Amino acid sequence: MRLKPEQLNGALHKGLAPVYFICGDEPLQQGELADAVRNAAKKAGFLSREILSEDTGFAWQDLTVAADSYSIFADKRIIDLRLPSASPGAEGSKALVAYCERLPEDTLLLITAGKLSKDGLKSRWCQALDKAGVVIQVWPLEGQDLLQWLQQRLQGRGLQAEAAGIQLLASRIEGNLLAAAQEIEKLYVLYGEGPLSQQQISEVVADSSRYDVFKLTDSVLAADLNRIFRVLSVLQAEGIAAPVVLWALTREARTLIKIKQALAQGQNKDLVFKNNQVWDKRKLLVNKALGRLNEHDLQGVLVLSAKADRQIKGQQPGDAWETLREICLRLASTAIMANTG
Repeated sequence: MRLKPEQLNGALHKGLAPVYFICGDEPLQQGELADAVRNAAKKAGFLSREILSEDTGFAWQDLTVAADSYSIFADKRIIDLRLPSASPGAEGSKALVAYCERLPEDTLLLITAGKLSKDGLKSRWCQALDKAGVVIQVWPLEGQDLLQWLQQRLQGRGLQAEAAGIQLLASRIEGNLLAAAQEIEKLYVLYGEGPLSQQQISEVVADSSRYDVFKLTDSVLAADLNRIFRVLSVLQAEGIAAPVVLWALTREARTLIKIKQALAQGQNKDLVFKNNQVWDKRKLLVNKALGRLNEHDLQGVLVLSAKADRQIKGQQPGDAWETLREICLRLASTAIMANTG
């Protein structure tokens, strides 16, 4: 059964299919759709999950073994199969067709893959997945589809914006849904639920402020102290809201924690980076931070972030910008914190 991305939640509320195949080249939509399937499956008692990834060089017989095996810890399980290339090849095609012809009980197969060609959609293995379960294609959004997505995303955060404001947001993010999600989160952090004016959107989503906030996080990951102090001073002088800066730093710390935990479980680093939206140009910076910081350091950053949040809200005395500076230094180097503390 073919579904549009926006139809998935309604279908999940009606019940789970044995197979979900989500393909395309828009990472935010794909990741959130896959998360929705996993969350629905977990609520339905699918508590065990086995990840099979093409990136790790798995053998297709692993899918057959997983289908034929039963979890010791739970009756229901998810087989999470990841195919970045979207091309299973001859062996993979046979394995997928065979799986669909003999669906194992109490098992949900979730497949995420790259963009599929027209020929791929007509292939026997894709037709088998379509017949056995749900197939969803995701595409980069443009025009009216992008505007509608932005409006729904804003509404999901309790925000309302007029058409001109949504148009402005669309022009700034240039079709990058990940950037759009980040900008909407910043608007929520700054203004909370309620209506947004075009002026408010313009001020928060302005190119200069957006790039400066990300310049700060890049400087922190690189442990470039001179640049950290310079960018942080500019952000404060230009009146960039402290909650936006805190959001960016906290998001970076949480991402590093997630990556560290995944790597500790033996997951493939390239796949972990992809799942956490760490693209090529940032891999070096993230690697540098991962080597410098342990999970205890990063948890300490979250504690400081909670302190800054209370200061911003007037619930704790102290200068929030000084705490933001301390967060930057903690992320840049624990040794520096020891020397300055």
